[in-house]
Amino acid sequence: MADALFESSIKSLPLIARGKVRDIYAIDDDKMLIVTTDRLSAFDVILPDPIPGKGKVLTAVSNFWFGKLASVSPNHLTGIAPESVVTADERDQVEGRSIVVRRLKPLPIEAVVRGYLIGSGWGDYSRTGAVCGVQLPHGLRMASKLPSPIFTPATKAAVGDHDENISYAQTEALIGAAMAAQVRDTAIALYSAAADYAKSRGIIIADTKFEFGLDADGKLILIDEALTPDSSRFWPADQYQEGSNPPSFDKQFVRDYLETLDWNKTAPGPTLPADIIQRTGDKYREALTRLIG
Repeated sequence: MADALFESSIKSLPLIARGKVRDIYAIDDDKMLIVTTDRLSAFDVILPDPIPGKGKVLTAVSNFWFGKLASVSPNHLTGIAPESVVTADERDQVEGRSIVVRRLKPLPIEAVVRGYLIGSGWGDYSRTGAVCGVQLPHGLRMASKLPSPIFTPATKAAVGDHDENISYAQTEALIGAAMAAQVRDTAIALYSAAADYAKSRGIIIADTKFEFGLDADGKLILIDEALTPDSSRFWPADQYQEGSNPPSFDKQFVRDYLETLDWNKTAPGPTLPADIIQRTGDKYREALTRLIG
């Protein structure tokens, strides 16, 4: 655990916020430094044990997708080296796990796209025949591939609170009909392009979430992270079987372990055993290796 970064401490820049995983610092009026720590959140609770190297994996995966999907959506990267905006003694905190980004106006929703029926979507469908108000065909099973990807937005909760699924009508009320349609179409296009590529690398992307911001001209920009094991369900294609919950290269492994505990899913989170920490890190690294090589 000695090489894990649970919380950054950049004294040379003003701290803006600490999220569940990322620490955000101001560089100037136009740019921010985002440090991806090794913190792990599950059920919207930050767990007390970091996963060593996780932040570097997330950064590498996000940067890969930002580059690969740049033709689908512009993103917030500036190309400025994070090491250049901090002092020499702080560079070890940012190396390999940080990005310098444009300061944008974030939209107050998470753009969730589902390609398969799993998780809360499966529970919703089992009760109502729909997922977040999107009616689906009868007879689908757990982990069934959907006829086409669906957009199921959610609110962005503060640290410690739970994200909540919202309807498309609520999304229109929050950000306007035209922007809601643009976010939906862009999110589905991003997911579809990524899912096609990942399939060629032996990974099924079951679902994912994106976040977007607006620049000064009102242009939609992809922000935060993109298609990481934290924000997506990654399944090994060779172990996928409709009707069962496939193994995954993401934090679902930790969620499954936590479900075996007597814990009410509120803070403080339980301590993780060493083998769960190790195996979680291994899964994140395998996702990186499979996707990028």
